[in-house]
Amino acid sequence: MAKQLDYHTIREIFDRFQASEPEPKGELNHTNAYTLVVAVALSAQATDAGVNKATEKLFQIADTPARMLALGEEGVIEHIKTIGLFRNKARNVIKMARILVDDYGGEVPNSRAALESLPGVGRKTANVVLNMWWRYPAQAVDTHIFRIGNRTGICPGKDVVAVERAIEDNIPVDFQQHAHHWLILHGRYICVARKPKCKACLINDLCPFEEKTV
Repeated sequence: MAKQLDYHTIREIFDRFQASEPEPKGELNHTNAYTLVVAVALSAQATDAGVNKATEKLFQIADTPARMLALGEEGVIEHIKTIGLFRNKARNVIKMARILVDDYGGEVPNSRAALESLPGVGRKTANVVLNMWWRYPAQAVDTHIFRIGNRTGICPGKDVVAVERAIEDNIPVDFQQHAHHWLILHGRYICVARKPKCKACLINDLCPFEEKTV
């Protein structure tokens, strides 16, 4: 675990991220808060590209909890069977739709606790939805952010909650809205797990990682 970077270094890092990609976007396709929460829940142990392919036709016919219930579990399975854990995920999608219809009037709630109470929705999924749909600066820590946070010292922590707290505590507030997107994209395409692409890295000179591939 790298030592927590100082304020000025972190600000320079995010100045560079912002200059390179002023408005980073999540890569999961969605049309409303409901399709977003379903897409993010389906993305566990699956790629965004794989989820997008599976949900392209699903969301055309089931973009509300009521329509998803009408489709039924087997109908959901037919659309998402190309992604991992599809049976369990389809079961959770239907359970979630039932709760949203019965308890929330068919609307997706916008508190972290309410979101986390839904089947198949954990803290990371809740934070993605809060950030992307409601523009709340929640930080969704995935494996990429956990790796980068500890490798670079941007937001080190022994677990995902500690890394989330390190982001909130140490990254300047003017970068909070997009922080997790910049970090995810950096980890997905540059600071990859096995052999980071340090020659192409925007922050190579600021990163204390000792095993650079330069």
